[in-house]
Amino acid sequence: MKDAKLILEDGTVFQGKSFGYEADAVGEVVFNTAMTGYPESLTDPSYAGQILVMTYPLVGNYGVPLSSPQGGKAGNGLPEFMESDRIHVKAMVVADYSEAYSHWNAKESLGSWLKREHIPGITGIDTRRLTQVLREHGVMMGRISLTPDPSPRGEGSKNLEDYGSINWVEKVSCKEVITYKPERPSPDLSRPQQKSSASVALPLAGERGEGPRVVLVDCGVKANIIRCLLRRGVEVIRVPWDYDFNQLDFDGLFLANGPGDPEQCEKTVEHIRTFLRNEEAKDNGEGGRVRPLMGICLGNQLLARAAGAKTYKLKYGHRSHNQPVMMVNGSGLMVHESSTANHEPFTKNHKCFITSQNHGYAVDASTLPDDWEPLFVNMNDGSNEGIRHKTMPWFSAQFHPEACSGPTDTEWMFDEFVSKVNELTSKLVDELDVETKVSSTCQLVNLSTIKSVLLLGSGALKIGQAGEFDYSGAQALKALKEEGVRSILINPNIATVQTSKDVADVVYFQPVTPEFVERVIAKERPDGILLSFGGQTALNCGVELYKRGVLEKYGVKVLGTPVQAIIDTEDRDLFVKRLDEIGVKTIKSEACETVAAVQNAAHELGFPVILRAAYALGGLGSGFCDNDEELLKQAEEAFAFSPQVLVEKSLRGWKEIEYEVVRDRYDNCITVCNMENFDPLGIHTGESIVVAPSQTLSNSEYHKLRALAIKIIRHIGIVGECNVQYALDPNSEDYRVIEVNARLSRSSALASKATGYPLAFVAAKLGLGYGLFDLKNSVTKTTSAFFEPALDYVVCKIPRWDLSKFHGVNHELGSSMKSVGEVMAVGRTFEEAIQKGLRMIGQGMHGFVDNRRPTPDPSHQGGETSGELNITSGNASLPLRGDLEGSLQHATDTRIFVIAQAMLVGYTVEQIHALTKIDRWFLHKLKHIVNINDQLQEFSQLADMAEVMEPLELIEYLEAPEFVNLLRAAKVYGFSDFQIARALGLGRNSSMENAGLTVRAWRKELGVVPTVSQIDTLAAEYPAQTNYLYLSYL
Repeated sequence: MKDAKLILEDGTVFQGKSFGYEADAVGEVVFNTAMTGYPESLTDPSYAGQILVMTYPLVGNYGVPLSSPQGGKAGNGLPEFMESDRIHVKAMVVADYSEAYSHWNAKESLGSWLKREHIPGITGIDTRRLTQVLREHGVMMGRISLTPDPSPRGEGSKNLEDYGSINWVEKVSCKEVITYKPERPSPDLSRPQQKSSASVALPLAGERGEGPRVVLVDCGVKANIIRCLLRRGVEVIRVPWDYDFNQLDFDGLFLANGPGDPEQCEKTVEHIRTFLRNEEAKDNGEGGRVRPLMGICLGNQLLARAAGAKTYKLKYGHRSHNQPVMMVNGSGLMVHESSTANHEPFTKNHKCFITSQNHGYAVDASTLPDDWEPLFVNMNDGSNEGIRHKTMPWFSAQFHPEACSGPTDTEWMFDEFVSKVNELTSKLVDELDVETKVSSTCQLVNLSTIKSVLLLGSGALKIGQAGEFDYSGAQALKALKEEGVRSILINPNIATVQTSKDVADVVYFQPVTPEFVERVIAKERPDGILLSFGGQTALNCGVELYKRGVLEKYGVKVLGTPVQAIIDTEDRDLFVKRLDEIGVKTIKSEACETVAAVQNAAHELGFPVILRAAYALGGLGSGFCDNDEELLKQAEEAFAFSPQVLVEKSLRGWKEIEYEVVRDRYDNCITVCNMENFDPLGIHTGESIVVAPSQTLSNSEYHKLRALAIKIIRHIGIVGECNVQYALDPNSEDYRVIEVNARLSRSSALASKATGYPLAFVAAKLGLGYGLFDLKNSVTKTTSAFFEPALDYVVCKIPRWDLSKFHGVNHELGSSMKSVGEVMAVGRTFEEAIQKGLRMIGQGMHGFVDNRRPTPDPSHQGGETSGELNITSGNASLPLRGDLEGSLQHATDTRIFVIAQAMLVGYTVEQIHALTKIDRWFLHKLKHIVNINDQLQEFSQLADMAEVMEPLELIEYLEAPEFVNLLRAAKVYGFSDFQIARALGLGRNSSMENAGLTVRAWRKELGVVPTVSQIDTLAAEYPAQTNYLYLSYL
């Protein structure tokens, strides 16, 4: 890769490497905090003229789907996987570009696509610092330069043409009228059933087909807007931005999104104004029906200007997938910072949505005429997010209901618009028809009546009652104390934070069992009880108290998730039935209560199968069975833990994905974190390396599973937090729901720490009756808690085992949990995060390479894996190839290090993938670590020179660009100074500790030092007020 620079208008320079097309580029520099969806963003016409900065550092992971007309377009002529037929950004800026990609639908790498479309890219940029610069200064012009510039401040970046002075809409709008024939409306509006067709035609009066006809004003329309209309049976007439559509015969008007300043579109505004006047004349007695109108993004601004309001430029815009908006009741306003008008605050109606956004301008709601009012408001900065007419069927959204990329929570707006078109209505109802589903099973809590709450705590130190539940319980107790509620804790474990002085008001060191809990209830008479913060044991205890009538007897309210919802998720048979009711796929299974029934079910489903015990801790009693002998043995074990066993068809080898979901009693839902297991399905989540956020899911997969998770918890009636686990086919978008944990789990604790979002604290507040909109983001202190964290880093969770302490223990990993703890590591690259984690699990390892070597067990059966460890040196004393293959195929507690050994002896990514089914992207990243290690070994002469030269004399050799760049790369990708020293061959005649210190001294002299970054939940979009920090080199 060639050296490249990003030079901002103010002279700030960022150094990086070129990828994609090698050329200079000029544009307005903007940032987007989305973690998926780069193909959709790059082809969004609203980015025309801009240099797009992706704040999420890892970009290119899942490649690019087919974008050419050959197979890349649907029958209607629209691109099937993109938002237009070409890339619109001027250039792309990322922190860590992945040339090696992995996805079933990928046809090429991001870099090759950019090169083919003549779009420059630059990688290796500290995008977090760049985002902070743009946040403080505001968006500004910039240029990417591949030309060496002697000016240290990049003077050539000045005097660039102003972005706002160009009519970008004119550049991206269609040039002629295009007609799209509708599809038959599908029951599943996310999946069309009949292809539409497109033609170039001028639809005059009398030339009508079946169904309603909508004129779409193309200011830079995204393809998914047209798809959403076609799926609802609408004929779409797409017209250029300045076309006078009033001459056409149509039933509704749609104003599309687009780039740039709305002031540049006065021709469009005048045509809209004419439409509004003509329709108002009908309403005033001239006859005829008033036609509905809907606008999106720029369409919202153009509608506002046509109505008589003003627009203004935001400091740095809204470009993300996690913008929270609230629907506004009545005519209340939220005034933006620049407005001096005095208005009352907006009236909340509890309807909140997570939205996808991409705009740099907004409507000044204080300038709306009397017959118009705000429809949505941004819950973070109070800017306008939509308007509507008070009596006419005209409304608009500043965000993107069609998403693509992003969440689809507001796609109902298309239903609303099309229903208005079909109704032939002349009026808009008082409110858009959005159902706020207050959970019928949730006891609506009056906080003033809750004076004391009983919390079932984390319990003894064993699987299912471990430290992660201490964390959750302590957070819940903190929330109760903040509300002035007296807290009563039952927890027999004195070695926990929650039993420390002043955390809970009253502590009972008693077992978490129904008998002991009933005694405490009888004595303390609490008003409410929290069941979700003590793991599976607390959950089981709460269900039993409910069934025995203890809670009803003493008048104790279950706060948060109702007990019936817990039962629905824990009873496997009920769980499958509940999900069948809403058409959500589960793994084909049968609930059994005898060994004979288990045998019959396994024969009916066909081997291999997995047995799962209901209400089990940490997957106890579960396991995979390939034959009758294994089945009978596993069934006996499963029935020892539970009276009910679920026999499921095995999907071993599929990806395992998790979502942490939060819902309040007003039906507002968010997914706080999604995670992907490094190991494929077949290994318990507690046994697998887990990565947050997911790395190999496309935008479509990510948001499909997200939408399903929200659908599930709404149907079941969760109030608070829960965890949804999926199996995802690695070769399609097919999925199965594995389970739902209606409580805070080990994954919940990981998600809280990974994102900075205090899940347990918020869940406790929701249990007391709060809505998410009532709470603030505890990290920024100013933005809403109703949001989904945007990460600008990657997190790896590494399990820790102590199996070598016990002779004869089977080291193979499966569906039952054996790990005793875990480490969480944070980095700006995957390689950095996983290497940090591996050297912190307490097994004497230093990262992925340059370790002591665990010898694989040749038998791969029960019995102890050899604990003998040797220093890796070239290929000496490595196990035989057959031993490696067995150790790769059968997962053990040391498999990650066996993968390293396999790569050292020449195994390819494809070979390792075939044996492990671990996604190729992860394996490519691990191979990258090995490649850097090999490159470091090429500088082994430095070890000889260090023996005879003084450190300062050696510096001139170290300052060679090749070595400095390699040293920096090694640190960016997670190498410790110890690892670098070993790879260079230092320490042969001295201690390795001193060798590591030598590398540290070299780094400092060469300026290779880390930066301190904050985990701020919003990828630097808003300043953080709390210090939650990590070190990184990128």
